Amino acid sequence: MRALRLHKTDDGIDPRLEDVPEGDLPEGEVLLDVTHSSLNYKDGLAVSGRGKIVRGAFPFVPGIDLAGTVVDGGGSDWAPGDRVVLTGWGTGEDRWGGYAERARASADHLVRLPDGLSAEDAMWIGTAGLTAMLSVLALEDHGVDAGDGPVAVTGASGGVGSTATALLADAGYAVSAVTGTESAHDYLRALGAADVVGREALATPPEAPMGRGMWAGAVDSVGGTTLASLLATTKRHGCVAACGLAGGAALETTVFPFILRGVTLAGIDSNTAPPSLRDEAWARLADAVGRGALGAVERTVISLGDVPAWAGRIVDGDTVGRVVVDVRA
Repeated sequence: MRALRLHKTDDGIDPRLEDVPEGDLPEGEVLLDVTHSSLNYKDGLAVSGRGKIVRGAFPFVPGIDLAGTVVDGGGSDWAPGDRVVLTGWGTGEDRWGGYAERARASADHLVRLPDGLSAEDAMWIGTAGLTAMLSVLALEDHGVDAGDGPVAVTGASGGVGSTATALLADAGYAVSAVTGTESAHDYLRALGAADVVGREALATPPEAPMGRGMWAGAVDSVGGTTLASLLATTKRHGCVAACGLAGGAALETTVFPFILRGVTLAGIDSNTAPPSLRDEAWARLADAVGRGALGAVERTVISLGDVPAWAGRIVDGDTVGRVVVDVRA
């Protein structure tokens, strides 16, 4: 099988497109034919060697999500020909991932691809889109309604942010898309953003434990100071769904937004989300695709051989929307 494998050298990480014996695949009861994967920020860190993402032994196949068909169900409930998607559960981190023509997976980690959603569509959504939908579900479950006021989306031109912006706008929310990419303003408005906010508005530490309440809710993929600023400026009983750390992992805040305004900080873990929640999220995403609600989310399709060059670009913030990897191209 053809695969993009990462080799660890004295100089760092060396990604190589090579032929790999199928027998080298790690254990897993279900054997899969992989047709598509995607390039996420975490993949960019792994392939470029600019982040400690890979915990498995080298040489290693990255790619945190994949879509394809079952070849052998290994005695599970999965049958040959079943169309599936795999995200999370350590895929592309401690288990070989989607940047290979075949993969093995645990039966209970797979999700059936909804009818009407192609493998390419699934990876256009991918981990980023799943994370965005889980964030939207968290806001809904908390009771954040479209009429409660603006909802902020940080990192809005990226994979999570683009999808979250489109999903929330489709549901009637007034989305304030926060970005540091000036060239993305028209794109974000095409996604349905009611307002585009410069990244600098949230990029400095709050001057006080709480500022003026501006947001009914937020989806934050940035973390760090941006998340602290969001918490300090979220309205009473609002909710911030935190799902990323592109701007830093440290969080310096106070308890005041939580105990004086009743703000909720909801952590979004797409890696180990339970199967029932994944099924709900993928069904909602398939419906959104079917209705054209995500049609403006930019899609770039690349080959396995293109991944190393694009890995640096996504880490540097030089991509818009979603990057799909056609494994068979």
